[in-house]
Amino acid sequence: MEVNKLCFEFEKYASTDELSGGDLQLMQHAVAAIKNAYAPYSQFRVGAALRLDNGKIITGNNQENVAYPSGLCAERVALFYANSNFPDAVVEAIAIAAETETFELSGPVTPCGSCRQVMSETEKRQEHKMRVLMRNGDGTVLATNSIEGLLPLMFEADGLKK
Repeated sequence: MEVNKLCFEFEKYASTDELSGGDLQLMQHAVAAIKNAYAPYSQFRVGAALRLDNGKIITGNNQENVAYPSGLCAERVALFYANSNFPDAVVEAIAIAAETETFELSGPVTPCGSCRQVMSETEKRQEHKMRVLMRNGDGTVLATNSIEGLLPLMFEADGLKK
């Protein structure tokens, strides 16, 4: 048997004020998108914002449904909208933020597994890595320069070929 270790690098910002101009603007859009989230069941409202290479900012927010699997996360709402309306645009970055009054957000708001897989497919399809910014409830932000760090050993179409 052989034991291996996977590691990844990330940046940590004490607050959104430490972000650069483009990252700060994107995070502000993600925070603003929270207000339109539909989360009557979880009370966990999430906003996401994408920066496309054509200069457009696309936002999304989580949309719940009483039949939980029928809802959709903020990240996928934004990514699917961007791809359906701007299929040739490259997603350069995504910012994610959340708010809730029901519990304390003690860590960064990270994408769920399904969103990570969609982000991975987006990077693969566009042949370009996307920056991922994740804000904590206290304003702390973690950032990676690709979904690879958040989804090691990702499932890719290459694994389906004969």
